[in-house]
This record gives sequence, structure tokens and C-alpha cells, in this order.
Amino acid sequence: MKTTEMLELLREFHRDQLSLRQRHVAAARLIRDYDFNNAYQYVIARDDTQVGWLHDAIADLGGRPDDVAEPEVRVEGKGKAAQAGIMSADRDMARSFVEKWKPRIETLPNARHRSLLRVILGETLEQQRTFEQAAAGRADVLGRRADGAGTEGAVLPTRWVE
Repeated sequence: MKTTEMLELLREFHRDQLSLRQRHVAAARLIRDYDFNNAYQYVIARDDTQVGWLHDAIADLGGRPDDVAEPEVRVEGKGKAAQAGIMSADRDMARSFVEKWKPRIETLPNARHRSLLRVILGETLEQQRTFEQAAAGRADVLGRRADGAGTEGAVLPTRWVE
């Protein structure tokens, strides 16, 4: 595989990964439950790390990664049903991402890039499980609380309120 082909593959992978990240950011604005929103914040932090790795890999080959806008997330239903729908959609997007990229990654001749993309796919599978458990209503996706501990209220859709 030529350097230009590797660069274009990495740029395409980056666009897809950044699209997932942007979707997670947009979805997190709509997830008001503390436990589920915290799961999204964890996923977004990992997404940011992965996008950084991809940015560096693209730059090492002399390229520049594309930017991807944050999408509009449409909500169906209200309350818990709406949140479950958003998380189910994110689960499905993670599954599609892995299905698209797994066969392509295995054919890469560059072991460094192949390993990097495999790590990202593995973490995407973890995200898929997180969204699946959250959509099923499991509030312990990031760990269990002490008996009787809980968080009341809801997360605000914006970080700063003046």
C-alpha cells in the first residue's frame, strides 16, 4: 500500500471516528440522567483520545484530518424512552462502525497503523456494550454505588448557566 493510500484510509477512518465523537457530544446534551450522562462523558473522553491518535498518525504522513460538524440528534418519545432511543442508536452506530472497518483494517500492511485502528475498534466495541446496557436501564454501567447512594435531579443541557 502506498503512502497516499494509507493516508487516505486514515483520513476516512478519522472522519468516521470523529463523526461518532460528534454524535456522542450531541447526544450527551439530551441525556439528562446523571449515570447515563456520565457514561457519555467517559465515552467522549475516549473518543477525544482516539481522534488525537488519528490526527497524529495523519500528520506523520504529511496529511491534515478533516473536520466534522456536530449533528442534530432527533428525539422520539419523552423521558426514559427518549434516552433509551438515543442510546440504542449510538449502540447501533458503534456496531456499524466496527462492521465497516474490521475487514479493512486486517488487510493493512503497516503494523503500527493496523494496531492503532484495532485498539480503536476494541474500544468502540466497549462503547457498544456501554450503550446497550444503558439503553436497557442499567445505571451501573460505570460502576456500582454504595447501598442507598444515589443522585437526584438531572444534568443541564449546557455547561454554563449565567
